[in-house]
Amino acid sequence: MYIPRFNAMDDPDEIRTFVESVGSAEIVTVGADGTPLATLLPVLWSADGGTVIAHMARANTHWRQIGDGSRFLAIVAGPQAYISPSWYAAKAEHGRVVPTWNYSAVHLSGTVRVRDDPAWVREAVTRLTDHHEQPREQPWAVTDAPETYIDKNLKAIVGLEMSVEHVEAKAKLSQNRSDADRAGVVAGLRAEGGNLAVADAMDT
Repeated sequence: MYIPRFNAMDDPDEIRTFVESVGSAEIVTVGADGTPLATLLPVLWSADGGTVIAHMARANTHWRQIGDGSRFLAIVAGPQAYISPSWYAAKAEHGRVVPTWNYSAVHLSGTVRVRDDPAWVREAVTRLTDHHEQPREQPWAVTDAPETYIDKNLKAIVGLEMSVEHVEAKAKLSQNRSDADRAGVVAGLRAEGGNLAVADAMDT
């Protein structure tokens, strides 16, 4: 990932919070014939940062192209928005402004292997479910459904275990612009119904 110094996300806690708030990633691998393959999946990143787990539909042929030790790239994409140069205070000052695109993203990369062991897949699904249900007043649990129903659904998926070797994180939020330009972008996004999550991220 190309990361100018002023766009770098360096705080591990900030990166983890970002990944957890998005909760999903495009898992990219390369097939035996060199063709890139991508599937959007819910993901769970381990507390020590070393592992990402996910599961994929058995009917999805992507997993059959993944060998033990295959390289992967997990793209965790946050809010993004077109930025009009009309919003910059600098437009009125000298006019030397152009459009851009603001976004935040984290890339996790390393090696991946398919886990087709029913016990492992059940544990992965349980952990993913518990993670997302935990904040709810009445969390749903895997054990709430009939055992035979869960067993049937587990047979329809396979697990992915990804060993994370490298983390790259970027927040392109007009940090290279003046305070006046940034304020203009935030106001423009809010006034024109742009991506308010981008405006909020710029306003913190």
